[in-house]
Formats: sequence, C-alpha cells, structure tokens
Amino acid sequence: MLYILASRSPRRIELLRNIGLAPKVVPADIDESQVKTRDPAELVTRLSMLKALHVAKSWAGRDCLCIGADTCVYLDGEILGKPASKEDAARMLRSLSGRTHQVYTGYSAVRTATMETAASYQMTKVTFRSLTDEEIRRYVDSGEPMDKAGAYGIQELGSLLIEGVEGDYFNVVGLPVCALGKMLEREFGIKLL
Repeated sequence: MLYILASRSPRRIELLRNIGLAPKVVPADIDESQVKTRDPAELVTRLSMLKALHVAKSWAGRDCLCIGADTCVYLDGEILGKPASKEDAARMLRSLSGRTHQVYTGYSAVRTATMETAASYQMTKVTFRSLTDEEIRRYVDSGEPMDKAGAYGIQELGSLLIEGVEGDYFNVVGLPVCALGKMLEREFGIKLL
C-alpha cells in the first residue's frame, strides 16, 4: 500500500519514516480560514481531515492511505498557530513563559480505494520555564519559531525552553504516532507493528 502524507512538515515525514513508512509527500494547500471554531480539538481534527481529503481525491480508486495532520497550541482560550511575524512569535513566547499550555494535534486518514475516513486528536500539556526577554529575542532571531504552532519546536532549540511534558511527546512534535497506529489498525485493519 502507498502511504501519502498531506503535509510538507519535515517533522511528520521523519516520524512516519521512524515507524517504517516511506510516505509520498503531497502537501495539501487548503484555506485553513474556512474552519471557524474556537475549540482547539475540533479545529485540528477538521483541518487534518480537510487536508487528507483534499489530497486523497487525486488518488481515488487506488489502494493508498492518505494521512493528514494539524497542530495548534492552546492557552487562555486562545489558539496559537504559526506566528505571522517575529513580533508575533515574541508575543506568543512571552505568553507561554513560566506557564503550562496544551498542544492539540488532529490526525486523519483516508483509504482512497473506498474513500473511508477516520479522524481523531490528541492533547498534551507542555510547561515552559520562565524566559527572559533576551532569551526570547535570541530564540526568535534563530528563525526556529517562524514555521511552528505556538512559535516553538520541542525537538530542536526549543527544547531548552521546556521544563516538562505531560502526555505524548510526539504529539507536540506534530504527529501522535502511537494513537495514529492504533487508529489505523482499528479502523482500516492496517497493522504497523
């Protein structure tokens, strides 16, 4: 079976490769503003499904599995996506400093032979240490925060900002592989292990 990842995220590609899949990468360029909700779980689940379906339509009738994912950071009722600017990244990091927030990742799969679908989400709590303005400036200047939800990456320099994780670490990276594997077996009979 051909596995297709509806994302250009190098982190998601690596996570799928780590569990023995060699996904074909077909980014889904969708208008994310079409999903209007303030509920982080609903947002990431719906966006992950929209991405998977968008790509799956091009492969309909063939035996492929298209995987979509979407991640956001949630704090004080605000959904933090990717920062729009360096100033926005610094604002997000200041709000996360010294606090615990939630990371939601929605994950979806479409079996293109039948267009069967399955979707779910995972939530992980992440605690930041207190950051100085200088640390925030240096981290923003590194460029790392600019393409990541909540303006940080847990697996890179951003690991220096984090005191603790409660839940699935890989969820924060961008794809809860254990939960995805269980869903694929339960919904599609696909055993990855």
